[in-house]
Amino acid sequence: MDWDKLKTFYIVADAGSFTHASERLNLSQSAISRQVQGLEDSMGFSLFHRHPRGLLLTEQGETLYRAVTDVYTRLERTEAALMDSRSQEAGQLNVTTTVAFGSTWLVPHLRTFMETYPAIKINLLLSDTEIDVGMRESDVAIRFHAPHQADLIQRSLATVNYNIYASPEYLEEHGTPQIAAELDDHAIISYGPEAPRALQDLNWITHAGGAEPPREPMLVVNNVYGLLQAVESGVGLAALPDYLTQTNDRIVQVLDDLEGPKFQTYFVYPEELRNVKRITLFRDFLLGQVQSAHFTE
Repeated sequence: MDWDKLKTFYIVADAGSFTHASERLNLSQSAISRQVQGLEDSMGFSLFHRHPRGLLLTEQGETLYRAVTDVYTRLERTEAALMDSRSQEAGQLNVTTTVAFGSTWLVPHLRTFMETYPAIKINLLLSDTEIDVGMRESDVAIRFHAPHQADLIQRSLATVNYNIYASPEYLEEHGTPQIAAELDDHAIISYGPEAPRALQDLNWITHAGGAEPPREPMLVVNNVYGLLQAVESGVGLAALPDYLTQTNDRIVQVLDDLEGPKFQTYFVYPEELRNVKRITLFRDFLLGQVQSAHFTE
């Protein structure tokens, strides 16, 4: 099979239409269509179902796409390794983590890294849905749980602690709880049923102190940063991670003696990238940053 046609097929399948594939390949739609048609003719079956809203892979197309994806991924990794051998401290580094951790803690620390290593270009992918590092959708990830894939390298970064917070305005109006049982008399904000499975008991505030049945939350938010904003605005009390609160003077911790859940964070990357210089530089930089942050143990 012609690799140029296979590469075109892969881009079209990934893009979902000839129009988007044309933008990525810088080729005309007619040229791309001819290459795909030529591949289909040589193989003797259709690879796409064509309809006005885009393209869908046929059963044979799905099989070929999986095979080409594997080859394409290996070639990208080889290219990254070759590029790294020519320029040890240069190139793009794709980094993924959660929206809250990335926007509130990681982003403010990136300036120092970029000033130290200006030839390394960071592409930050923030998502509460995990991006697949094993399939090279990102080079590295900062996870709140240990990875399950055996071919991923993990390095512990920091322990994140959860505590209960409220705004000064809320406490002035409603009083400050002195024991966990007094949470029954306050407005509770919880994460809701969409809490990541890897992070157990994020909603411990609803049953802290042995509340039975659990407290009914006044507000449910499916994003940690949204919880913070709700607390800042005086809606009520919520359990928040200390990386989100350590420099925030708009909220106050309450029930200091009440221990919440703790989660270990990990720096994760594929085995194939073990010796890539820009990854080890970024890893060592983050380790240095978390050691000076009060939320690490």
